[in-house]
Amino acid sequence: MYTIIVEITCYCQDFESQVVELWNKVLWTDPITIGKFRRQALFDDNFDPALCSVAVKGDMPVGFILATKRKFPYLERGLEPERGWINVLFVDEGFHRKGLGTKLLLCAEERLAELGVKNITFGAYSPNYFFPGLDCVNYPPAKFFFDKHGYKAGEEAYSMKKDLHGFFLSKEALAKKTEAEKKGYTFINFNYRYALELLEFAKTEFGGGWKRNALISMQNNLASDCILLALNKDGKIAGFCMRMIDGNPLRFGPIGVAESERNAGLGGILFDLMQAEMAKRGLYSLFFLSTDMPGRRFYERHGLSVFRTFTDYRKEL
Repeated sequence: MYTIIVEITCYCQDFESQVVELWNKVLWTDPITIGKFRRQALFDDNFDPALCSVAVKGDMPVGFILATKRKFPYLERGLEPERGWINVLFVDEGFHRKGLGTKLLLCAEERLAELGVKNITFGAYSPNYFFPGLDCVNYPPAKFFFDKHGYKAGEEAYSMKKDLHGFFLSKEALAKKTEAEKKGYTFINFNYRYALELLEFAKTEFGGGWKRNALISMQNNLASDCILLALNKDGKIAGFCMRMIDGNPLRFGPIGVAESERNAGLGGILFDLMQAEMAKRGLYSLFFLSTDMPGRRFYERHGLSVFRTFTDYRKEL
């Protein structure tokens, strides 16, 4: 049997540029910069060097894994004490089928178990996930790898996009907006007089993650440009949508309408208005990273198409 002389060691920054270079070579549909790697991995509050390992042959990284167990509470989810994540795992193609990926994975799983983790999710780590799940289309060997190691496939999530060149509000869209206005609804760009109301609305209706997105937009003085509001006849927030949650002006979402206001077509109107606002600013492409099947159907009605599919993968320890 062929033996590879490879050392598994905890990550240190001496490996930084080489790890990112290997990442971009292996995870070819998910390239990153060193800045993004630092921001979403090393500078995450829960980063733990003991859960981040590099496989090294000589002085060259040939594999990498990042796992996470919360050390600090995340909004209403708290510490999720029994939950852990495999944020990312990759091995140089020349070292596939030689047991290196297995060694990295088992090492991370053992350490997570020692910390009290009882279930592990691949990707989908909030707030700093690299992937909302496993991309079985672009990385088919990864599917067989995680299947072999006891991970179970769950629901799918979809990344979607739309070309906004030439976008304009159709007669149908304008008619829907007019009909809603006759019922007392108004649609406006965000105004800071609604700041506290929006934060409470987002938290109450959709959870702390949505509140966090709106809050960061406000803190960065972007909200007036990046958030739209739907107000009901009493002048209260009935729904909102936004973009640029990660600094990318083309990234759309989230969008939500109060449960009590979901029969007036407000979501579709807000989405149409956001597309128009983006086109006005010369932003001729729109995308988001993750929605479920009902969301996919909604967006397909508005002309979006799926460009990636991710599968939720989990394992019980």
